[in-house]
Amino acid sequence: MGKSGEDQLARLLSWQHQVVSRGQALDLGWTERMLGYRLRRGGPWQILLPGVYLAATGEPTLEQLDLAAVLYAGPRAVITGLAALRRLGVKAQPSQAVDVLVPHAVKRASAGHVRLHRVRQLPMLATSDREIRFVLVPRAVIDAARWMTDVRDVRAVMCAAVQQGRCSVDHLAAELAERRSPGSALPRLVLAEVGLGIRSPAEGDLMDLIKASGLPEPLYNPRLYVGKALLAVPDAWWPEASVAAEVDSREWHLSARDWEHTMDRHDGMTAAGISVLHFSPGQIRQQGGKVIMQIRDALRNGRPAAAIRTVPAARPRLSS
Repeated sequence: MGKSGEDQLARLLSWQHQVVSRGQALDLGWTERMLGYRLRRGGPWQILLPGVYLAATGEPTLEQLDLAAVLYAGPRAVITGLAALRRLGVKAQPSQAVDVLVPHAVKRASAGHVRLHRVRQLPMLATSDREIRFVLVPRAVIDAARWMTDVRDVRAVMCAAVQQGRCSVDHLAAELAERRSPGSALPRLVLAEVGLGIRSPAEGDLMDLIKASGLPEPLYNPRLYVGKALLAVPDAWWPEASVAAEVDSREWHLSARDWEHTMDRHDGMTAAGISVLHFSPGQIRQQGGKVIMQIRDALRNGRPAAAIRTVPAARPRLSS
């Protein structure tokens, strides 16, 4: 290989975060012997996936793992699920696994950190970053949820996207309606909860606790107004008793400023005559009986506040 081939490879590696496929290297004039020398034990390169190499030693970055997944899966591959949400800036549980959609005719199997999912039609809407193509937020959320088995994990990924304003409940409902495939039952259940106003796994735990207790069902995350002024959006609200329950978790408040705003909101509700109950996620999970007792006592002693107008959270348009 001449200097021109070396320069072309250097440019390609710079563009692809030091990741290259065997086919790309051979196209630039490399030989199997040259590749083998660099991939030898103790050599300067390493194998990330079959036929995909990292021209560096050490632990690969998430960017390099994503690019390796696309090069392994093929030119039409599209990243989805948690890896796509990470690229899109949606806060979700970390995962080094990369889920990739490929055309149904692709015969390649999943390998290493890459999970291939064959589809008869690749998504029409996708975005890209250099050589990496990935789906938009609603598709990424629904795909991630379909491959989960724990309801709290599904709540976490759906609530994160909606809480951060990256997509609406109706966007998720529309995407789910198109995914008539195995694994949709749990996402449909959680989407209905999100449509009721649930915005975090901890709020979902509170909802489960209330349902099991026989207490009156509250409104979740409604908008409370005094006149035309927005007073608050409590996590749970019983208008007939003017009782609000708040799940106090820093995990679901995105900054210290958000946390301070939440505490100011609590003070405003108290000043308006609302009985505000505060529960941590740990209390909801581990001291459920005590939580229910406090809510029951507050409901028994409460009375409606005529000055407060309640607007329930908008529900998604779920298809049957």
